[in-house]
Amino acid sequence: MTHPLPGSTRPFVWWLRVLFGVVGVVALILGCIGFDRLGQLRDDAIHDRYDVLYYALQLFVLSAEPFEDPGPFPWQLQVARFVAPLVTLLAVAEASRLLLAAEIRRLRARRATGHALVCGDSQFAHMLADQLFADGERVVVVRSEPFGPLEYRQRRYLGVIGDPTSVAVLRGAGLPRAHTIYACTDDDDLNHAIANAASRLIQDRRQPPRVYVQVHDPEMCLSLQARRLGAAGSSRLRLDYFHVDDIAARALHRHHPLPPVRDRPTTVLIAGNASFRRALLVETARHWRTHRSAGAPALRVELVAPDASSELALVAARYPFLRTVCAVTAYDRDVDGLTGLDRFRAGGYDRIYVCHPDEGSGLQFVLDTPALWQGARTAVFVPVYRQAALAAAFHGDSRHDLLDEVHGKLCLYPVLTRACDARLIAEDLTERLARHIHERYLHARQRAGVRLGAAPAMVDWSRLPESLRRANRSHVQDIAAKLLNLGCVVAPRHGHTGDASAAGQAIDDRIDQLARLEHERWCRERRAEGWTFGAPRDDARQRHPELRPWDELTAAVQEQNREEIRALPDVLSDSGFELIRLAPAVPVPRPGGNP
Repeated sequence: MTHPLPGSTRPFVWWLRVLFGVVGVVALILGCIGFDRLGQLRDDAIHDRYDVLYYALQLFVLSAEPFEDPGPFPWQLQVARFVAPLVTLLAVAEASRLLLAAEIRRLRARRATGHALVCGDSQFAHMLADQLFADGERVVVVRSEPFGPLEYRQRRYLGVIGDPTSVAVLRGAGLPRAHTIYACTDDDDLNHAIANAASRLIQDRRQPPRVYVQVHDPEMCLSLQARRLGAAGSSRLRLDYFHVDDIAARALHRHHPLPPVRDRPTTVLIAGNASFRRALLVETARHWRTHRSAGAPALRVELVAPDASSELALVAARYPFLRTVCAVTAYDRDVDGLTGLDRFRAGGYDRIYVCHPDEGSGLQFVLDTPALWQGARTAVFVPVYRQAALAAAFHGDSRHDLLDEVHGKLCLYPVLTRACDARLIAEDLTERLARHIHERYLHARQRAGVRLGAAPAMVDWSRLPESLRRANRSHVQDIAAKLLNLGCVVAPRHGHTGDASAAGQAIDDRIDQLARLEHERWCRERRAEGWTFGAPRDDARQRHPELRPWDELTAAVQEQNREEIRALPDVLSDSGFELIRLAPAVPVPRPGGNP
């Protein structure tokens, strides 16, 4: 990308070319007029009108025979003899630029800094690069298929052609100086190879870029997130794995929040057994937990699919919070029969989602079933992957709405388009766990009588100072060390209560040692930020009364550290993970002494 805003200089360049074109035409006309008048003054110089045109054209190649004789010359000819060569020089420069465009872009990509690097030839990679560009980011694209000339002109990319898993190619794309790398090919193994190559290139950087790896299987994505969480302390690299369903489900409730209802429970229907339904169910519960008003009843969710009961059992076991915020009812039946549910006759649903495994059949079903439109108080959502253009036809602006939205009742939701949100991708597992830890801290302090806003840390995550956000992220990144000390590993949750009890017992057995180590880690992190001991707390001067050895802390502060360790299983379970006791606990080293 050559400029931070799309199309910011294209009008200027276009008008500049038009200007020089006009100047060239004017120079040709003046040349013809000038040579015609010169022929009237000197009969031997110009013989006919063909000579006039020929000599006028010669002006553009810095030569014309009549100038071999001394003047004087008409003023029109004097102007044309100097203006015409300038137009020629511009044409030569433009032609050289076009011929060397690929090489120029390659050199600029290699020297790029502070940019986003998108690797892959997939549709998602193209859409993500376009969206980043539209958001004002500097973008460098690495792909194996050559760019067409229209792509360069329309998308204004800085691009590198080659194997995105090659260290040399990634270095040529300026990877060491990028702020974010996205591995988005259609092959998961290639995406992992890109992450490995990126790690080798940036392993010595003090502030390495973030690396986001697309995984196409949602279960594999969760498993890899668990393994990365367990290895977070071994590398400063901010690496996360993402699936488009998870990103798009989070985006859905940001673009289309559930409508507030005061006089009755809010009811949602999720129909179909496509992969998007699980992410949708979990994110709907999270959205309701965060945004429901005080005293609001549990969200009612009805799940309709041939395997609805087994799906509900798996999701509820993996995400225990689901049962606390949602009353979910499963109906084991085909999507075609969902209009026979009692609620369609009892007043309908606040929102309906149809997640058919064949999106074409699902869309056809929604378009051909008016009972769905009548049964939804707000809208019927149909997630689509391959039909983003059709979604745009339904939901364009006022000038480009090509199809009727059934009075706003029909909403095609383009999953890939909504998943191309860099801000949501950046809310990776580390960020989400850090935010959850902060939310638990707020609730605990409020129960202790501390009101919101009473201290810099007593604010919502969005208003939390960046230094305190980093402290929460450091707490998450230290989970790997705690797991090693406990002899535990993190894994996707399947409701194995026995394993969870063993992990909880491991925590209880070593709670004091782990709390002490957590406090010492916190002290190191605060001192690195420039904080010193001081009472009372002074955030402006970065002085904190708890920045002292463990044995000098009050009993209440020590217990607060213990509670943070005990909360670790609950923090992980919110994201679908659990602790598994794998081996005997590793002895915890004591600074300056024996374990």
